[in-house]
Amino acid sequence: MRFAILSFLFYCVLVRAQLSVVDQYVATESPIAKAGVLANIGPSGSKSTGAKAGLDIASPSASNPNYLFTWTRDSALVFKTIIDRFTRGEDGTLRTSIDQYIAAQASLQQVSNPSGSVSTGGLGEAKFNIDDGPALRATALVTYANWLVDNSNTSFVTSNIWPVLKLDLDYVSIYWNQTGSFFTTAVQHRALREGAALASKIGQTAAVSAYHAQADNILCFLQSYWNPSGSFITSNTGGGRSGKDANSALASIHTFDPAAGCDAATFQPCSDKALASLKVYVDSFRSIYGINSGIASNAAVATGRYPEDVYFNGNPWYLTTAAVAEHLYDALIVWTQRSSLTVTSTSLAFFRQFLPSVTAGTYTSSTPTFITLTSAVRTFADGFLAINAKHTPANGGLAEQFDRNNGSPLSAVDLTWSYASALTAFAAREGIVPASWGAQGLVVPSVCNKNVGPTVQVTFNVVATTQFGENIFLTGSLDALQSWSPDNALALSATNYPTWSVTVTLPASTNFDYKYIRKFNGVVTWESDPNNSQSTPVTGSSTINDTWR
Repeated sequence: MRFAILSFLFYCVLVRAQLSVVDQYVATESPIAKAGVLANIGPSGSKSTGAKAGLDIASPSASNPNYLFTWTRDSALVFKTIIDRFTRGEDGTLRTSIDQYIAAQASLQQVSNPSGSVSTGGLGEAKFNIDDGPALRATALVTYANWLVDNSNTSFVTSNIWPVLKLDLDYVSIYWNQTGSFFTTAVQHRALREGAALASKIGQTAAVSAYHAQADNILCFLQSYWNPSGSFITSNTGGGRSGKDANSALASIHTFDPAAGCDAATFQPCSDKALASLKVYVDSFRSIYGINSGIASNAAVATGRYPEDVYFNGNPWYLTTAAVAEHLYDALIVWTQRSSLTVTSTSLAFFRQFLPSVTAGTYTSSTPTFITLTSAVRTFADGFLAINAKHTPANGGLAEQFDRNNGSPLSAVDLTWSYASALTAFAAREGIVPASWGAQGLVVPSVCNKNVGPTVQVTFNVVATTQFGENIFLTGSLDALQSWSPDNALALSATNYPTWSVTVTLPASTNFDYKYIRKFNGVVTWESDPNNSQSTPVTGSSTINDTWR
């Protein structure tokens, strides 16, 4: 008994110490993170390196790696953070940057690029030079548009925001099923739902039914990412990955709708599937990073993009570690609002980290089980911020990564998304509740329909020397390329050996990744990293010539 009491007291001391560290980190890092975001936005940001008005750079790093670009995805996530702070009334000075962002995105949409023109797939381009993408940009714009409508400025929305927004929504509506990423699918679903709601609000009703129809199809498709045997969201299996990936947690926090409660169909942060997946994702890093050595199996650890990552030798990222914390804080927001939490057979392993005796059931806020679990989850969440705090340099600068063995900052310095992720995690810890985007009460259709757009014929040729009985196959990021499945990969013909060939019908104007694999006596061998990347033409056909790597 005496030992148990001493152990409990020691635990309490550790929790208080961690709480003090995190409280101090939030207080000191918040203004640094806000300044870090603004410093990377043109035209007047101190580190924006000549970026035009409304464009943010991913990082001031111009070499090793060169991140002196504006990424459509990253930019949208960053400006969603800025827009949220503005619409909550936290900083009225941000409006100028937001208006400049809208104007900049309207210009970028019209820029022809490797993905095509505005009418032939160019909206899907990932990055642009800083002096010169779609679902996330749509979500950011909808948030600002709703604020403007609520503040009697519908005319600005109709004339300035809707033309930009409609291009993105139309693009998503046509091309949504050409992705192999859970995150992309989830944010596409959100974009169409809230885009349709805004369209109805401002009288732009022509496409509303089409947006809702495709949103239903996306919601149906979203369910296919769940891996029931492994109890995790198979987020991205590109190039032979396990599918355990940070984008599952990122999807939950960026599609968080407190009005939806713990809905599993949209993988809300407190849903049993999202919590089960979060545990699998976090646990996948416990043994692969040196800085996680010796940490208890139910305590926070540093996390990265995915366990198989080899970029810069594969390291923890500040933004992924913060995302785990934010995911947990979001769950706590809903449990607190609803004064209860539910443990299911799916989420049982997650909750038993903190209370081994817990069983499936619903626990109200007056029960010891609710109090014990929510307290433990908050401590767990704080632990991830404490890890970031430990590896944040004295000046508060947040790079992209920190070293897996000694925790020193690595890769691109002053990563804009790292700063934005800190701000959103801090807001969730404070209990700030985001607006609903329409996830409440959605019903998953019984039949999943795909939206088949224009297609082209693509011939893949690869020179590969093989032994008798060995064959070459193809798989990749599109449904037509079997979504990275080695079991269902497309067989190539050896008629013109040593050149192996196959012709595939693919969606037009689309970026995609792919790899060749060898199969021999039941053994599958993948090409070496990185993935091959190509774009399909607008019309007609094309031929891709490769050599096995």
